[in-house]
Amino acid sequence: MSCLIAQFMSEKKNEPESYTYAKAGVSIAAGNALVKAIAPLAKATARPGANAELGGFGGFFDLKAAGYDDPLLVAANDGVGTKLKLAIDHDRHDTVGIDLVAMCVNDLIVQGAEPLFFLDYFATGKLENGVAERVVAGIAEGCKMSGCALIGGETAEMPGMYADGDYDLAGFCVGAVEREKAVTGAQLEAGDILLGLASSGVHSNGFSLVRRLAEDKGWRLDRPALFDSDILLIEALIAPTRIYVKSLLPSMQSGRIKALAHITGGGLLENIPRVLPVGLHAHVDASSWDQPRLMAFLQAQGNIEPEEMARTFNCGIGMILAVSPDEVVATTRDLEKAGETVFRVGDIQTGTKGCTVSGNSDTWSAMSDWTATHHG
Repeated sequence: MSCLIAQFMSEKKNEPESYTYAKAGVSIAAGNALVKAIAPLAKATARPGANAELGGFGGFFDLKAAGYDDPLLVAANDGVGTKLKLAIDHDRHDTVGIDLVAMCVNDLIVQGAEPLFFLDYFATGKLENGVAERVVAGIAEGCKMSGCALIGGETAEMPGMYADGDYDLAGFCVGAVEREKAVTGAQLEAGDILLGLASSGVHSNGFSLVRRLAEDKGWRLDRPALFDSDILLIEALIAPTRIYVKSLLPSMQSGRIKALAHITGGGLLENIPRVLPVGLHAHVDASSWDQPRLMAFLQAQGNIEPEEMARTFNCGIGMILAVSPDEVVATTRDLEKAGETVFRVGDIQTGTKGCTVSGNSDTWSAMSDWTATHHG
């Protein structure tokens, strides 16, 4: 009998290994648990037109239920960039989801579009539900802040694609605007005034430079910031991108705002020309608002020239609006009532399509008067 058992065990030992998805590093159970955990977060973002139920192969949205008659759809997608690396390295996962939503919905509002629904893509090597839940909770919070519904997404667990603990995010948002209210910049003319809305920090661009400075200069990110002892440096850097949708939407739909530029990668210099028609040039006076202390810190640490600041960071301005001179007072008043900090930063003049940012020797630590120009 013992010989038969030994023979059987020997045969079993030589059988091919039985593979499973779990052995390959993918946990279906963990994915299912995550969907169950985030379902209430998504449901909390429900709005007219969307029931925000997860689990299907796609998400429905009813434009008629949302109150639109003759809408144009506007779509945007974006990510958070290497700001994610700071979040991962310093366990700050709770607000990068707000960044993700902000980068998309702020791009929609510049067209006059109301964000309607949002989908996210979360990819990682090994699903850590605690981290994923915190990220998605931030996404849901960003959706609530901007009035759009989180109607679906994709969670991808891909062993071997990412280093331990790393993940990546992408966001996709669709908005709508009634055809006659779409904002294209076509009504802009010389003499229009540029207003700037204050940013909440670095937002989600320029972090490859920020991280390079942190490494080269040996910053202690877990210590109080040199420019503000009441906040840790990591918290100042990771502050989420400001969402401007709810404060701007009434003015956009009233037709008062002729053009709007979201200041992202490329800074003031490269983003403002994107909304200008041929024959008009934007002129921005950098001395018309105080340089935020965080921006001054980054500039000093990197010995960054003012011209480079203007094309890399938002420099304290997250949105630029163009209005006619007789709308400046009313627009400023309404936006301030909505919680925005508003600066009159420049104007539109006849010239080659583009943008010029200029300052004097007292502006942005310059040694002399300076000018930076970009033709777009």
